[in-house]
Amino acid sequence: MDTFDCIATKFDIREFSEKQVPSDIQQRILEAARLTGSGLNTQHWRLILVRDKENLRKLANDSYSGGWVSNAAFAIIVLTNPKHNFHMIDAGRVIQDMQLAAWNYGVASCLFTGINKDALSNDFEIPKDLNITAVVGFGYAGSNPAKWKKNRISIKDIVSIEKYGKAG
Repeated sequence: MDTFDCIATKFDIREFSEKQVPSDIQQRILEAARLTGSGLNTQHWRLILVRDKENLRKLANDSYSGGWVSNAAFAIIVLTNPKHNFHMIDAGRVIQDMQLAAWNYGVASCLFTGINKDALSNDFEIPKDLNITAVVGFGYAGSNPAKWKKNRISIKDIVSIEKYGKAG
């Protein structure tokens, strides 16, 4: 899929079908993360691939906003090193690359950040020096997103020319 088309058609999906995502596609998504650029080329993020249904339920229980992840085919816990002041930007970069790679294969996704960090750290044995930045759930969409339309504000409302507030 063309990159622009991938961006234009991707939605955040929280309802997944029962269909499993093949392991080779999961690996491509992880490889997209590995290839993502990072500040000073630190490559400091670490990922936990969660596929077991019981562990997906734990992820759901350890969240304030991600109960839906229990129905995902798999999830990825994104950890970053907070000693780098750019760790949150890098997390966004790696998450976006994984989501776009997934969508290229027709795999939907959504993320959540409402996390009970103590519970999740305990359940997934996460070292104290890493920040639990987000959890991304993946799977095939439960409904057909091709029928949907994005509701975005116009480009003239978000872009200024040369100075803030100056229209083009």
